[in-house]
Parts: sequence; C-alpha cells; structure tokens
Amino acid sequence: MPKKIDFTLNETELSIIEESLKQSGSARVVKRATALRMLHLGQRPREVADILAVSLPTVYEWFHRFRAEGEAGLDHHSKSGRPPTADESYIKALEETLETEPGELGYDFTLWTIERLNQHVSQVTGKQLVDERVRTILKERDWVYRRPKEDLAAKQDKEARKWAEEFLDELKKGPVTPTTTSSSLWMKRP
Repeated sequence: MPKKIDFTLNETELSIIEESLKQSGSARVVKRATALRMLHLGQRPREVADILAVSLPTVYEWFHRFRAEGEAGLDHHSKSGRPPTADESYIKALEETLETEPGELGYDFTLWTIERLNQHVSQVTGKQLVDERVRTILKERDWVYRRPKEDLAAKQDKEARKWAEEFLDELKKGPVTPTTTSSSLWMKRP
C-alpha cells in the first residue's frame, strides 16, 4: 500500500504560495501555486488534476519539486533532449545575412526571400531548417518583410526628369502670374 502524503503546507510555504499567486506574471507558476494551494485546502490530487486539466503524476511532481526547491520549484524547468538547431550562432548568422545585401555576398539577386535566406544561412552554419521555422524565427525577432519600392529611375529620361523637378520647385515657390499665350483655348470672336 502506498505511503499517504501530507499535503499540508507550513506558514512559510503557504506565504510563498500566496505571494506567487499575487505577484507572478507567469501563468505556469500561478497554475502550479493554485494546485498546491488546492492540495493544502484538502482537495485530492485526482480532483486537482481534473480541475487544472493536467495528469495526476504532474500534480505529484509539482508538489514534490516545491517541497524540495521551495519557490524555485514552481518555475519552469527546461527538459533534457535534443538542443534546438536554431541556436545563438545560427540566429547571429541569420541576422548578419539580413543586414547584408545579397550582391555583397556574390549573389545575382537583390532581395532575400525566405528560401534564399535559409539556403545561404544553411551553407554558412551547416544547419538546415525548414523555411517555415526560419519565418517563425524572423517573426519572433520582429523582422518583417516589406515589398520593394519600384525604382524606375534607370528607365527615365534624365533631362526630362531634371526639367520636371525644376518645374515642380518653381511651382512650390509661389503663385504663378498668368501670361497670355497663343496656346490658350479661349479667345475673343473677331
């Protein structure tokens, strides 16, 4: 028969729980503190698990970790496992690439697309990510894609453009005094 666990908290532990419920900005900490408070108030672990939509072993784990570590036991502990492919060196290479024009790196295109960016950073770092993950990383770091502005300067007549700019500057200076010209659409009858 399993040993019965006493879920009663002492005054110090209870004050830590109450303070965590009031002050913590983390939803995880609040959820765990709520579970421990419910256990302290006499709820059964199964009821707490059902109310908070977690597994029964999770409730026991939260309680034992709090007893062992105190307030730090309420916080999230990273789990072991495969480290993320997009580590700090990958993200640094990604951001450095975004700040560099593709032409400076020897490419014949002028815009970075997600596919081109991913391919280049994969060659530099040796780490391959799917395009959607790269898109997510950029969004998390507040990088946004903007449409390029079309520049037709190379296709324009330079002299006509210069004349138009000078003409606009003259118009901005003030009102133009009308002059009579032969190109007027209005005229007196003979």
